Amino acid sequence: MRKIIASLDIGDATIKLVVGEIFRQKLNILACVDIPSRGIKKGFIVNPESAIQSLEEAFKKAEETIGIRPSKVLINVPSNSAVFYIAEGAISLNPEDAITGNDIMNCLQSGIYKKIPDGQEIVSILPSKFRLNDADVVASPLGMHAEKLACKAVAITVPRKNVITIIKCLEKINVKVIDIAIGALGDYYEFKDKVPSDKMGAIINIGASKTEVSIVNKGLITNNEVIDIGASNIDKDLSYVYKIRPGDAIYIKERMAVADKNVALPNEAIVVENLNEEKVKINQYDASEIVMSRLEEILNLAKKQINLLTKREISYIMIVGGVTEIGEFKFLAEQIFKNVYVGDVMEIGARSNKFATAIGLIKYYDSRLKLRNKDFSIYSLAEQEELSGYKKVNINDNSLLGKLFGYFFDN
Repeated sequence: MRKIIASLDIGDATIKLVVGEIFRQKLNILACVDIPSRGIKKGFIVNPESAIQSLEEAFKKAEETIGIRPSKVLINVPSNSAVFYIAEGAISLNPEDAITGNDIMNCLQSGIYKKIPDGQEIVSILPSKFRLNDADVVASPLGMHAEKLACKAVAITVPRKNVITIIKCLEKINVKVIDIAIGALGDYYEFKDKVPSDKMGAIINIGASKTEVSIVNKGLITNNEVIDIGASNIDKDLSYVYKIRPGDAIYIKERMAVADKNVALPNEAIVVENLNEEKVKINQYDASEIVMSRLEEILNLAKKQINLLTKREISYIMIVGGVTEIGEFKFLAEQIFKNVYVGDVMEIGARSNKFATAIGLIKYYDSRLKLRNKDFSIYSLAEQEELSGYKKVNINDNSLLGKLFGYFFDN
């Protein structure tokens, strides 16, 4: 069975849908969709009808890319008011039988049995260690033998209202939710090989209208907070100062400005039309000064939040989000933080930092499947056969790549 997984990252600015296949421990991107969000505010669906239209557009575009519509998906839910707590469980086993994936899940679930508060939904149970017969400590007990299996894990819950509306909207377009997660899990799993796994760190995800700060302890998300400020505040600043349209502000932010005004070029400029239909000349230095000021505010607020979330020493800071692609962003981040890593998505077919969360969620879900010793695909075997023989890829038949693809598919 091919291991094909789809993930959905619902943001204020865009909806990101990624379909990927895990093959030989590597993620291959099959479809990567980015659709403007409608009916969404701070990650919450506030207008279901508009949100459904955006979601339908995303899944339709994915179908056009790979030929088969994804009907199952892992979703990113808002982490507002998330609760993190230590869960400890244990189960008895027949020592003659090897420990299975179901045994592992039963052990983890025993740690949260009757402990989830009313109105909360379990997001994830992240095991830190397993113990066999109250003695041997192992990372994964799969295939081992014991009379007793115990575990210690971090359980994450969010208010049910964070989840229900999203699931109902997806049901309207005949898409089933296979699991839920918070964005920090995806952010960490996308870049976890770049940071020390045995240290405590922090993740800063700068979204459109909010910035999420999460604490990671030895690979486990242990705390989280949401700050109501994000990259769209930069757009508003530019729009206000120059009296220009939001689209022009976004263009200036992404294509001309840099994150550090000290390396900006005063002579580099563009001319745009303001709201009064007057021509306005904007140079890189002045625009960068505005961008830098807001980015410094966001990063310093995140730094303050890290200090509120933990008093322990932080060994690394991971910063993710589409705004990190602004020129010289890393240089600015290094002026505020020590041991900072700026995420850079490198998967072919999705080389943009805005896809970090969605891609990482696929890797996170794959790790859960390995722990349970389960195979899974969003497509049935019949659909996988159809997918394997599907020829309608979005490549011109007359191009060199088109001819190569045609050769391989036809032979």
